[in-house]
Amino acid sequence: MTAVPDTTTAPSRADEIRMLMQQWQASPMARTMGMKLIDLGDGTATLEAWPNAVFNNPQKRMHGGFAATLIDSGLGLAVQTRLGPGIGYGTIELKVNYTGRIDVDTGRLLIVGAVIHAGRTLFTAEARITDAAGKVLAHGSGTFMVFPT
Repeated sequence: MTAVPDTTTAPSRADEIRMLMQQWQASPMARTMGMKLIDLGDGTATLEAWPNAVFNNPQKRMHGGFAATLIDSGLGLAVQTRLGPGIGYGTIELKVNYTGRIDVDTGRLLIVGAVIHAGRTLFTAEARITDAAGKVLAHGSGTFMVFPT
């Protein structure tokens, strides 16, 4: 098993994601949360999202799961850009640090994920959520198992 893309027989995973990005065929979760993939690189992914009151906790802030899902999505897409055809992945560990308030008045959020380690069976990545001014509102890291599909 290898996590290195095989460009001789099929488009790379990054190319597949770029095709999805052009047509923005988001997953049901991404549509529900208003996420949009806006940039993709080799081992990186950038999404945008807009806080929505439907994700408020009782304090009228975004529930922590909102930020955790955005981080996990940024991490996973970054990992996916480095996988070859027929290789899947799954989050096996997620760590999130909440460093600022996210509510409906926060406005546009940018989520940037980047691969830190790309191994044969495990990947690690980190991501940040920032507001329009570049203030870090949450950041996190994750470990991903890679496997043949």
